[in-house]
Amino acid sequence: MPYIKNFPHAQVRPLAQEVAAQPGQIVSRTLAQNPYVSVTLFAFAEGEEISTHDSAGDAMVQVLEGTGRFTVEGEEHLVHAGEALVMPAGIPHAVFAPEAFKMLLTVVFPTQTH
Repeated sequence: MPYIKNFPHAQVRPLAQEVAAQPGQIVSRTLAQNPYVSVTLFAFAEGEEISTHDSAGDAMVQVLEGTGRFTVEGEEHLVHAGEALVMPAGIPHAVFAPEAFKMLLTVVFPTQTH
């Protein structure tokens, strides 16, 4: 069973083309999900948002196309194609699409040592 799913292996592909926005929706495609990491592609239609929440892990967004507005602990950040932002674990954050945009979200979860 592959660790990375929903994406062709051993092929060069344009990542942004692997997910497409639908009017009035946020579309996502999970590429990896386990107790240590989550990797998900998102396509936001203009005006769509994910309301304020937090995560148990550090969340890094890489914008692939367009521009997203990320609010981290009350501070707004415009992130453009080719840029990235880390939203620290446990800190409230939200996402808004002032225009249609696509991003890759990687969340790295804490591990427990025994």
